[in-house]
Amino acid sequence: MGMSCADDLLTTMARSRRWRIAVLLFILFLVAGDAWLTRWRTTDWQESLWVAVYPINGDGEEVTAYYIDWLSDLTFRPIEDFFATEAAAHSVAIEAPVTVRLGPELPEAPPSPPASGRLGTAWWSLKMRYWAHRVRKEYDGPPADIQLFVIYHNPAHRESVPHSLGLEKGLLGVVHAFAHPQMTAPNNVVIAHELLHTLGATDKYDPATDQPIFPDGYGEPDRRPLHPQVVAEIMAGRIAVSEEESEMPDSLADVVIGAKTAREIGW
Repeated sequence: MGMSCADDLLTTMARSRRWRIAVLLFILFLVAGDAWLTRWRTTDWQESLWVAVYPINGDGEEVTAYYIDWLSDLTFRPIEDFFATEAAAHSVAIEAPVTVRLGPELPEAPPSPPASGRLGTAWWSLKMRYWAHRVRKEYDGPPADIQLFVIYHNPAHRESVPHSLGLEKGLLGVVHAFAHPQMTAPNNVVIAHELLHTLGATDKYDPATDQPIFPDGYGEPDRRPLHPQVVAEIMAGRIAVSEEESEMPDSLADVVIGAKTAREIGW
């Protein structure tokens, strides 16, 4: 009799678990469908894309909190100007390709990506998109076609930050940045890079060396002599000063959108 009750309990728990998973998958299906429709609407470049930046205190420190309080829409104006300048250079007939607005600070960080594995990455992508969907519903943020979650860190306690990423499926990105005024311009380079990932742009550097890949990762592939380059291709993220050396751009003034990246985003 006791064994029968235990079996019934295990069966009920298994059914409940399957039901919860089914409900979650259904919700994620709806989220994915909404993201696909949004992605479809953002490929013709007929209207400005609205980008919401949600800051997150990544280490809980006062320095980071002060920097986040200092942020405003003007902090991200160079990103808008960069896209406008590059759109004109590629003969795209829109004056303001993107409009970036600061959203409210979020009290929690998004789900952490897995170390490796396709299945884990796929499951994390679904959780991330669901988490972003909740943020959109629960917080009074600006209207957004694209959501960027920027996690700030105090540079006094670390020399590097975790890898940033952008998801085309979901039109969202997670950016790790430094909480210091002198790092605002380099932060904007990273934000613009991940923003372009959400629009379908691919990386153009060698992951083993971080060196820009010629010709698509060069800001001026037709330059003679080829080296040193003076600007970076945004999806390479570095200026090739020689075949084996490169350096980080100081700001978006030192970055361009190359021909291949332009094609990838529909320009």
